[in-house]
Amino acid sequence: LHMPMFFFLLNLALTDLGMICTIVPKAMHNSLWDTTTISYTGCAAQVFFFAFFMSAELSLLTIMCYDRYVSICKPLHYGTLLGSRACAHMAAAAWATGFLYSLMHTANTFSLPLCHGNALGQFFCEIPQILKLSCSKSYLREFGLIVFSISLLFGCFLFIVVTYVQIFRAVLRIPSEQGRHKAFSTCLPHLAVLSLFLSTGFFAYLKPPSMTSPSLDLTLSVLYSVVPPALNPLIYSLRNQELKACDPS
Repeated sequence: LHMPMFFFLLNLALTDLGMICTIVPKAMHNSLWDTTTISYTGCAAQVFFFAFFMSAELSLLTIMCYDRYVSICKPLHYGTLLGSRACAHMAAAAWATGFLYSLMHTANTFSLPLCHGNALGQFFCEIPQILKLSCSKSYLREFGLIVFSISLLFGCFLFIVVTYVQIFRAVLRIPSEQGRHKAFSTCLPHLAVLSLFLSTGFFAYLKPPSMTSPSLDLTLSVLYSVVPPALNPLIYSLRNQELKACDPS
């Protein structure tokens, strides 16, 4: 766990656990007891912690992309660029970013007056569903925050794409096939987790309005909120088993 990649994996596991614990227990309680209610305070807490863990996870996945870049493209500087202090600072920045992001969204969302009742069309409190209940002229501030969030998300996505282009160029210059395979295999779990996280999130929030329906929205919410954090440990555990199988000791 003192290695940078495993240190970031530990933080990623904490965000996955946090997302699951924020949504699933209440959903299971409502299902088992055949209820569909949640308190106002509980809804605000759910929005805050879900946004917190989601944004922290995106930040950590971006940092892990930088970790792969340094390990493959600048291996001689790996210990210098990703020392224990640098890793701690990057992880702290990811958690702080998540906290500030969720605090802004939660405070702004729950300051809006609700003009269309209090029934949400989801199994958990989700910001877009809450905005549908607000007055038509009162969600402009939240809309501005969402545009700002999408800009940050696009910036992270662009950074990841540019970084992996550099990684693949460096890997293709490796002369031995075994070296190329080893370099690619270190990136595949991160790419799988990243693709699952971004693709479900992008499709859930940026799908065309013509595709909106209650059943589709519910399915997409499960896909991006529950499936990625549930599958991330499986993806990385398979990679760890592969490493153990290759260990000559």
